[in-house]
Amino acid sequence: MVRPTALITGATSGLGAEFAQQLARSQHDLVLVARDVARLEVKAVRLRNDFGVQVEVLPADLVTDDGVSSVSARLSDPVRPISVLVNNAGFSLVNAFENNAIEEEVAHLRILAQTPMELSHAALPGMLERGGGSIITVSSVSAFIPRGSYGAAKAWGVSFSRSANLRYGPRGVNVTAVCPGFVHTEFHERMGANMGGVKPWMWLNAERVVREGLADNAAGKSVSIPSRRYATLMALSRMVPDRLAAAAGNRGR
Repeated sequence: MVRPTALITGATSGLGAEFAQQLARSQHDLVLVARDVARLEVKAVRLRNDFGVQVEVLPADLVTDDGVSSVSARLSDPVRPISVLVNNAGFSLVNAFENNAIEEEVAHLRILAQTPMELSHAALPGMLERGGGSIITVSSVSAFIPRGSYGAAKAWGVSFSRSANLRYGPRGVNVTAVCPGFVHTEFHERMGANMGGVKPWMWLNAERVVREGLADNAAGKSVSIPSRRYATLMALSRMVPDRLAAAAGNRGR
């Protein structure tokens, strides 16, 4: 039996590692993409041993043209089809927009918006030709509130997924933006953010975010907001002034 193959960017930690874990458990072969070759190899060995799936490692820096091109080529390879694309790689900038170098902001926009666009574009033709597939982009509840350039970039994934799912869902390709709130991962530590202002009830665990995101994608939903509490908060955010929504979203900065 030929297993479906999932390609996951940012696969060595956080939500990317959890997507790899859950997809391997459901008997998907994997292509793991990240910059750190050593961490990729360690993760690949563990997944092969734990779940008996094939795991390919693809080192790439997705802020660079060469990195994106190498992953795009793998996604569009008709001999080794990809059934699931998870656009997860990303980072945030801890400083306010005006305090960041423009080069930092350009790289930030690329990894959060341009790279998922390019990879989705590479994966989609093969999926449509085969009549099935999934594209999942990890966005954020920041996409729905005033949250600087991070929220603006994350909003791309939501808008694209809503449009693409309407267009391609009837042809067998489900496109979903997964929009978590605060998640217990390495993400905030890597960006150097002080998260002391975040209330305990606002934290989610990665297992739940991924489980609900995969279920919502399988159900054909264009947007997944894991947990009822965050879904409720996002519904309420549409009814309050931007100033209040921004204050809630900027906690922990």
